[in-house]
Amino acid sequence: MKKLSTLIDYDLDINVYGITDDYSLVKEGYIFVATNGYYVNHFKYINEAIDNGCVFLVVDREINIDFPHIIVDNINNYYNDLCKKYYDIHLDDYNFYGITGTDGKTTTAFIVSQLIDSCAYMGTNGLIIGSVEYSLSNTTPCISELYDSLSKIKKSNIKNVSMEVSSEALLHNRVKDFRFKVVAITNVTGDHIGVHKSFENYLQCKLKIIDLVREDGIVLVNGDDKNIKNNLLDKKCYTYGFSKKCDFCIDKVLKKDGFLLVNLIDKNNHKNFEILSPFFEKFNIYNVVLAFLIAKNVGVDENIIIEKIKKLNRVKGRCEELNFGQKFKIVLDYAHTIHAVESILDAYKNDKLIVVTGAAGGRDKEKRSIIGQMIIDNSDVAIFTMDDPRYEDVDDIINQMVGNNKKYIRIKNRKEAIEYALSIANDNSTVLIIGKGRDNYMAIEDKKIPYSDYDVIKNYFL
Repeated sequence: MKKLSTLIDYDLDINVYGITDDYSLVKEGYIFVATNGYYVNHFKYINEAIDNGCVFLVVDREINIDFPHIIVDNINNYYNDLCKKYYDIHLDDYNFYGITGTDGKTTTAFIVSQLIDSCAYMGTNGLIIGSVEYSLSNTTPCISELYDSLSKIKKSNIKNVSMEVSSEALLHNRVKDFRFKVVAITNVTGDHIGVHKSFENYLQCKLKIIDLVREDGIVLVNGDDKNIKNNLLDKKCYTYGFSKKCDFCIDKVLKKDGFLLVNLIDKNNHKNFEILSPFFEKFNIYNVVLAFLIAKNVGVDENIIIEKIKKLNRVKGRCEELNFGQKFKIVLDYAHTIHAVESILDAYKNDKLIVVTGAAGGRDKEKRSIIGQMIIDNSDVAIFTMDDPRYEDVDDIINQMVGNNKKYIRIKNRKEAIEYALSIANDNSTVLIIGKGRDNYMAIEDKKIPYSDYDVIKNYFL
C-alpha cells in the first residue's frame, strides 16, 4: 500500500493497493491505467474498472465522467514508471540474464537459474524463487505483474534473474529499461509472427534484445541459425553451435554412462569442456550448452557448472516424461512451433507414437497445415483436439490442421482426447501430448478456464 500523493502529483488523500491496466484484475483501492494494448483498447473499460473498485484513473484523453484522474501523453511509458514507483524497483539492483528465441527459452532460462546461485527464474513456467512458485499470465509478464515479480524477488534478497524475453515483450517495450548482464538468442524460425505481420519484423524484434545488454555484458547467439547469423554483421556477439565457425563449437557428442557427453571447444581461449548432460535430444544440446556458457561468462566455476548439469531434472512441461506406474511412456511437451514439433517428433521417431495435439486460436494460422501433416506423417495414431481456441471454432482449427487427410482421430474435448490416447496405449507405445506443457488454463473466448494436461493425466491413473 502507498499513498496516492507519493505516486502521482494529485491532491487526494487516498491509499493505493495496486495498479493494473486489466479491468478484470481491479480490486478495491486500485489505480486503473487505460493503456493502448495490441489486442485491447483498455480505455473502453473505464466504467468496469470503477465498478470493480478503482479509486483513480490514468488516461491519455478526456473522460466524460466526474472521477479522479490524470491525463498523460505517453500512457504506456507512464504506466511503466508508475509501477517502478509503486513497487520501489531500481533495475540496477539486479543482474538480468535474458533469453529470447522461438524455441528453447524456457528450458535454457530454467537451467541457468539452477546453475547460478541465488537466481530466480521468470518465464512461461511462472516465477520461481527458490522453492516458491507463482503463476504468471505471460512468458514475459505485463508491466504491473513484471514489477510485482521483481518486488517478490527483492524481498527474497535475490539479485540474479534468469528470464525469458518474448518477442511481444520486446515489441511492446516491457523491458525497454532493462540492461541485461547476458542476452542470448536461441533461434529464430518462421513462427509467432502474427502480431509482427512479417517474418522480417519478427526477426528484427528479437534482435532488439541485443541493444539492451549492459556495457560490461555479453551477447550469445546460435551460430547454426542462418536467420540470426545473416543479421549480425555489425553486432559484437559470441556464437555457439555445431558449425566449426562458432566461437564455442560443439565438436563431439557421445553417449556415456547414461549421459550425453558433449565436447565443447572454446576457440578464442583454446580450451575444451566435457559436459555430461542428462538430456539426449539434439535441441537440448543447444539449451544445455547455452546455459553452460551463460553461467560460465558470469563467473561461475566451470567444474561446478558441469557437476550441476549432471544433476539437472527435466523442466516441467518440456519433453517431460511422466511416470504414474504405467508400462508405456507419457511425454508432456509445450511444442507448438514448426521447429519444436519437428524436434520432439524426431526425438521419439523410433517409438510407436500416439500424439495428442491442437493449435491455438487467433495465432499463426499459416502453420497449422504444416504441423498437422507433420504429425500425421510421423505418428501411428494422430489425435487432434482443442488448444486455447479463443474465439475460433475448434472444428475449423482441426480442419485446417488435417486438410484432406483421413488418417487421424478428432476428439474436440482435450480431456477426453488425452484419456482416449492413454486408454489405447500398450507396452510399446509413447503417448506424446504436445502444445500446452504445464499451462494451467484453457483460453476460450476472452476467459482463461482452469485446465491442466498434467492434472488430466494424473487423475486418469488415480
